[in-house]
Parts: sequence; structure tokens; C-alpha cells
Amino acid sequence: MPRSLSGGRHELGQNFLIHKPTVSRIVGLVDDTSGPILEIGAGDGALTRPLSRLGRSLTAVEIDEHRAARLARRLPKVRVENADALRHRLEGPVVVGNIPFHVTTPILRRLLERPQWRTAVLLTQWEVARKRAGVGGSTMMTAQAAPWFRFRLESRVPATAFAPMPSVDAGLLVIERRPTSLVPPGERRDYECFVRAVFTGRGSGFARIVARAAGMGQGRARSAVRAAGIRQHSLPRDLSAQQWARLWTEVRPVCTKSR
Repeated sequence: MPRSLSGGRHELGQNFLIHKPTVSRIVGLVDDTSGPILEIGAGDGALTRPLSRLGRSLTAVEIDEHRAARLARRLPKVRVENADALRHRLEGPVVVGNIPFHVTTPILRRLLERPQWRTAVLLTQWEVARKRAGVGGSTMMTAQAAPWFRFRLESRVPATAFAPMPSVDAGLLVIERRPTSLVPPGERRDYECFVRAVFTGRGSGFARIVARAAGMGQGRARSAVRAAGIRQHSLPRDLSAQQWARLWTEVRPVCTKSR
């Protein structure tokens, strides 16, 4: 196949899914949802073909113009768009895709900022999937998104499931938008700033870190930490979505006033 104007396989991070059980698992997860489907990183159509058989509206996005044209010819009932997922609208109730490992984090960031979708079924680099799902503790990005989204790690997918074979395994990650957010959407930016300040803060004891992050006295910070059910020696990665939300409720009046 001719080289794409966007780059070759290495530049585009193309590792095509060839493992039929994983394809079936992804399609099954999508089948449990409802509404139009947006597939990103369609490639040669390993997921597009079975997804098209679900009988739902399907848009497939592929950055390689040659693969996009070939896929459009083979699946005329599918809307195929030659576009970059880093610039595409990423709209639709259900998003699915085999995400190129080298752009997993920026695509996730864009996706978490978009308001239209309800469920995302994503094949990502294993470490990214594991961290986003909070295995071994949550990351700052997960904590920032947790009041609005639930993350679930479905399975580990071996590198042998792809061709060419990447150097690391993949993970099947499901993200669902919460029907009711734990923090009001209008407070999202302030909340994210607070979480960042806690994750990057220094000090001995969680209350001391919160006091500095929120710009409040240590006594009030200790009360806020207790109210959220957080232990004094906890680390930011240890907190649940509910604890983050409750902590924000306790410190928000001071945080928003100081900003």
C-alpha cells in the first residue's frame, strides 16, 4: 500500500489487531450499548467490519487516506472519514477504537473533554489502561476525571494480538460517563486545579498538602480530610472518586475564593 501523506506505519503507530477473541470481546462490549458508534483508528477494518453488522449508524475515522478509501469501498454503508483523531470532533454516544500507543494520552485527554459521548471502549497501551483504571492507585488524570467518568479495565491483551507486534501489551479499557456527576460541571476547572495541586504538593501528612493546595489553615484542612473519610497518611493515588468529590465540597469555598 502507498505511503500515507501523514507518514509511514511507524509515524502513525499502526499495529493492527488480528486477535479474533479480542475483536469479539470489543464488539460485544459495544453491543451492550446503544446509539450511533464512532470508531477511531479504523485501520484495515478489523473492528469496522463486525461493528457494521450491529445494524447501527457507524462512522469510522482513519488517518491514512489510502486505508480510508479502501475501507469506504469495502463497506459502503459505513461513513468513513479520512481524519486525525487528535483533531476530529469525537462526537457520538459510543466511541471505540484501537488507539495508537504513541498518542494514547492526548487522545484520552481530548475524549474526556468532549461532552457528547456516553461510553468509550478503547484498546490502549497496557500501562495506560492499568493506570487509568486505578490499578495500583489512580493517576492525576484519572482523579481529575473521576467525578464525571468511571474507568474499568476489562482485560490484558498480549502484544501477539497485533501485527506488526508492538514491544508491549495492550489493555482493554472501558470508560463510562456517570449519569450524575459527583462535582458540578461548572466547577470542573477549579476542581482539576485543586487535584493537580494535591498531586504535586509536598509535605508530611495529607492534611498539610491539602492546606497548601487549598490555601487554608491546617486545622480546617484536617477537618476537611476527616469529613471525606481520608486517612492522614493516605496518598493522592489512594483516594476514591467519592472521597475526592467530598474533599472538594469541603475545600471549595476557600479554593474558589482564593482564585
